[in-house]
Amino acid sequence: MKILNDLSGQLILLARSLKGGAKALKVCAPARGRRLWDEHGNMLVEIAIAMPVLLLIFTGIFDFGIAYNNQLTLNQAVGAGAQYLQQIRTSTSDPCADTLTAIEDAAPTLTASKISLTLNLNGTPETNKTSCSGAQQYLAEQEPVTVTATYPCSLPIVFTRGTTWVSTCSLSATVTEYEY
Repeated sequence: MKILNDLSGQLILLARSLKGGAKALKVCAPARGRRLWDEHGNMLVEIAIAMPVLLLIFTGIFDFGIAYNNQLTLNQAVGAGAQYLQQIRTSTSDPCADTLTAIEDAAPTLTASKISLTLNLNGTPETNKTSCSGAQQYLAEQEPVTVTATYPCSLPIVFTRGTTWVSTCSLSATVTEYEY
C-alpha cells in the first residue's frame, strides 16, 4: 500500500509539472491526501484475531512446562528415596514412612499429601501406604528394592466460550536400587 501511495503522490507532482497541470490535478485530486484503500485499523483487526490464538498457545506451553517440571522433580525425588531406603535397609522399622519422608524432602515443590507411594520389597508389594511398620523383614540383603511414586497433574484445556475442561493425568516415576 505504501508503494501505491508513493506512486499516486509522484503522479500528482508529475501532473503539476506538466503544462496541463490543472486538468491533471482534477483527475488525480481524489487520490491526493487520502489513501486509495482505507487501512486505518487494519493492524488492530489483525491483532484482535491473532492475540487469542497466541495467548492460548502460550498458556498451553506454560501448563505443559509446569507438568514437565513436576515429572522431573518426581523422578529425582523417587531416585533419592530409593537410595535412602537402600542405605537404611538394616536400620529402619518403617520403610514406607522413611522413604516417603525422603521423597517429600527431595521434592519441596510438590504437594506432599498428593504423593502416592508403592514399594516392592523382595517381591512383596507395599501399595499406597504411608506406613508399613513390620515390612522391614522383607528387606533382604543383596535384593533389589523398587520404589514407585505417582503424583496427579492437571492440564487445562481452554475453549472459546469461557469453558475450561481439565484433563487429569498422573505422573509416575519408578526406580529400582540394587545392593552390592
